[in-house]
This record gives sequence, structure tokens and C-alpha cells, in this order.
Amino acid sequence: MQIKSLKNDEYPPSEDTFFLANTIENEKGDFALDIGSGSGYLTKLLSENFSFVVGTDINYNVLTHQTYKTKNLICCNSSDALRIKFDLIVCNLPYLATDEILDVATDGGVEGLEIPLKIIKSAIPCLNTTGKFLFVTSSLSNYQALIDATKREGLRAKVIAKKKLFFEELIIVEAKK
Repeated sequence: MQIKSLKNDEYPPSEDTFFLANTIENEKGDFALDIGSGSGYLTKLLSENFSFVVGTDINYNVLTHQTYKTKNLICCNSSDALRIKFDLIVCNLPYLATDEILDVATDGGVEGLEIPLKIIKSAIPCLNTTGKFLFVTSSLSNYQALIDATKREGLRAKVIAKKKLFFEELIIVEAKK
């Protein structure tokens, strides 16, 4: 699958972002990573309880125009450019099932799995041995296949929270080494 275009718009926080924020608001540690930081909302939240926080996004324009300004922003694909070990990694995955990737903020590829799996594989080397990776997915994607694939990558993965919305159920998955 090929990415057709990138939006230059900011990705405003939405219900899935706020759901993940509620899950991480009491997390504490030294190093945290927000993959796909978009508006910077989660990155800013993490900076309140972690000594060093990095936010990444594939879209440079989004990083330079964040609503919630933060430091340590890196324009890269997932966490491919990083060699740091993090206590906590978070990602509001692009999980919508799509035939083409037209919007990197939401489009996850076939069954909503293609892009999320690339992000998960990229994050694994950055996760310290006692750390955890929290990501949001949805009942609109094949989330069980995503959890199973995460386990095949060597992580222990489980659903830790669900939130029912009108048209979908948001799901937060915790993955650990």
C-alpha cells in the first residue's frame, strides 16, 4: 500500500486522544515517548510526570504548528529515528480500515492493521525491559488481529480499557516485553 498524500493540517485532539489521556494521567517515570504527537496534547500531558519526553510525527508541518507546544519534537516515521529506551510509549494509532492511506492521522490500511503494525514494530526497540506501550485502537478495525500480531512480535498485550461511543468502541491496549 502506498501513501497517496499527507495532510498539512493540525490533528486536533478528539475522543480517542482524551480517552488515552485519562489512562496515562497518573503514569510517572523518567522517559516517555508519544508517537504521532499531532497537536501535542498527550506529549504535553506526559511532560508533567516524566523527566524527558519526546514527541514524534511523520508530518513536519504538524510538529511546527502544535497547539500544545512541547520540546523534543522529532519528525520521523514512528520511532525509527530514536535509539533511546522509554519507560512509557503512547500512541493514538491511525486505526481506520482503508484501502489507501490518504490521511496518516486516521488511516490504518487493510483491516486497520498495516500502519499500526509498522508503528508497533518501530516502538519495540525503544521500549525498556520494564516499560509499557499503550495504544488506542477501535472496534472499527480488526483489533483482535492487532493484539495477536503484537503478541507475535514478542510483547505481552492485553486490553486494559474500553469506551463505548455512538458508532464504535475505543480500546486501549497495554503491551509489555
